[in-house]
Amino acid sequence: MNKPKLIITGGSGLLGQYLNGILNEDYDILTFYRSNPANCLAFHHAQVDITDFARLLEVLREFRPEFVIHCAAVSNPNKADLLSSADVNRANVLATELIAKECEKLGAGMLYTSTDLVYAGYRGSYLKEDAKLVPLSLYAETKLMGEVKIKEVLGKFIIVRTPLQFGAGYNGTTNNFQEMVRRFVKGEKVKLFSDQFRTPLAVRESARIIKELLSKPVFGEVVNMGCSRRVSRVQLGELACASGGFSTNLIDSCVMDDAPGIIQVADVSLDISKLRSFGIEPEELEMMVDLEVKEIVKSING
Repeated sequence: MNKPKLIITGGSGLLGQYLNGILNEDYDILTFYRSNPANCLAFHHAQVDITDFARLLEVLREFRPEFVIHCAAVSNPNKADLLSSADVNRANVLATELIAKECEKLGAGMLYTSTDLVYAGYRGSYLKEDAKLVPLSLYAETKLMGEVKIKEVLGKFIIVRTPLQFGAGYNGTTNNFQEMVRRFVKGEKVKLFSDQFRTPLAVRESARIIKELLSKPVFGEVVNMGCSRRVSRVQLGELACASGGFSTNLIDSCVMDDAPGIIQVADVSLDISKLRSFGIEPEELEMMVDLEVKEIVKSING
């Protein structure tokens, strides 16, 4: 029996590389990379810059996927601020709209990775999908605009609002958690906010949840992804210290006001009741942290 055909954009990214591995067994995947192939070369792959619309359409029409997981984006808020708004809009909004329109023509479904940063971070804890949306960064604003474009043109969509992602990144990808653990290993202090709260999820767990969502009848839904526990950056650091045997004296607790210039998002912890209603239960945070710390330390020690 032929496997369903599935495209992964951003296949060389932090999440994309995990998706490549976990989806390849059950799907006929075509994974996209722009410049750094990362692990994409181990799978059916194509070099595609999503802002090259002619090339993007060419590959979509040639492969004719039954599903597209759209992860590619200008995904770092700080990087987005260094680019022109037009460039970020082209990557995060216009490319998303083009993919959604082509999916509609092909009869394909689309899963779009959005972000918890679209929410108003001052409205309290454990936000539901219908909570107030106030994106404070260009990155978050354009990701929300991508959501809007998808809803306008496509019937078969799933929008997942991803939380703070953490864990072992490979082949040139990294994240704040990984850098924190690397510094702990060196005995270096790390500044962490005590007044910013999220419901973080290990990136490999995000990939697993996305795979489960693909098997569910959940088209037309916006779904929060996250763990069941609301934690500050300091508390996440403390869990990492407990797992790795590091001293908590290496945590230099601070508040967001101590870092002038950052966009202050106090609390975008997510309610995951809808995710659970589909029969999907995230791993416990302590277990995810323990696994990721061990993987990162292992990679450091060779």
